[in-house]
Amino acid sequence: MGCSFSGLNALYDAVNGGGDIWINENRFRIVRQLGEGGFAFVYLVKELVVDGSPSSSDSGGGLAKKVKDKSLLSDDGTYAMKKVLIQNAEQLELVREEIRVSSLFNHPNLLPLLDHAIISVKAMQERNWMHEAYLLFPVHLDGTLFDHAKVMTAKKEFYSASDVLQIFRQICAGLKHMHNLDPPYAHNDVKPGNILITNIKGHHPLAILMDFGSARPARREIRSRTEALQLQEWASEHCSAPYRAPELWDCPSHVDIDERTDIWSLGCTLYAIMYGVSPFEYALGESGGSLQLAILNAQVKWPAGPSPPYPEALHKFITWMLQPQSTIRPRIDDIIIHVDKLIAKFSS
Repeated sequence: MGCSFSGLNALYDAVNGGGDIWINENRFRIVRQLGEGGFAFVYLVKELVVDGSPSSSDSGGGLAKKVKDKSLLSDDGTYAMKKVLIQNAEQLELVREEIRVSSLFNHPNLLPLLDHAIISVKAMQERNWMHEAYLLFPVHLDGTLFDHAKVMTAKKEFYSASDVLQIFRQICAGLKHMHNLDPPYAHNDVKPGNILITNIKGHHPLAILMDFGSARPARREIRSRTEALQLQEWASEHCSAPYRAPELWDCPSHVDIDERTDIWSLGCTLYAIMYGVSPFEYALGESGGSLQLAILNAQVKWPAGPSPPYPEALHKFITWMLQPQSTIRPRIDDIIIHVDKLIAKFSS
């Protein structure tokens, strides 16, 4: 995980956008910023060949030589680059773990990591970070499911039942790949903001699960109150509250945690594909309401939907996943069998 010396110099010039960035032996020019959160920034970048001219997937550029799956290369040389400012050893280890975990996956519905570099930077008075990480991904400019939900809610639009099921089926496919690893991995933060949606004319939208910064081996044995509290603290930092499973809110002192924490989040996400929000966010707007209590009691409220409304079978499907006791929840293979039956029944 390194960077050439010339690239290091260029990195210093690119902090505020513009300029060129080197990720290992490959050079990229920042086009614009796509988003930010915490200590991370996401940029649209364009690969440049050695002479500084733009690259494309058929130009034989540096990235084309490095990436084995050529279908992941951009036709016009554009990619998404995540830049992380690292202040301490703990953050450095988290980024290294995200890179390691991302490298485990190879599935069309999981966002692949194309290249990465972590560099040391000189401490300056106006800067309190010691490392910078650069992670390169394929770019999907249509945004996330969360972005789409905001627009559709404002316009009072809904996905068709067929599109709902097809989007959900793709998320399940990516998650199945993670859950079937040895050992199984849980994503731990399945939510609309971590699902990229690409609209394809004449086809159902393409859904890709991303952001593996919270992904960990799924199975944990909790055998003391201390371990339970440690898991709850970890979950409060890494698992988004409206989509977090009950056992991560109130963990028993003796319990086996497994990948079915993701199944709860899947149920919440299916609800969000349909209605734009988590099934428990209503509690945040109620006087005296408690998000945690709503989740622990699985108190789902069904809003007014499209006209005609979604089939009741979709509501029952969500309820099946939102079992407060994780041992009663279905596993991903069961979910896929059921969603395929619903697709056959309701797709036009």
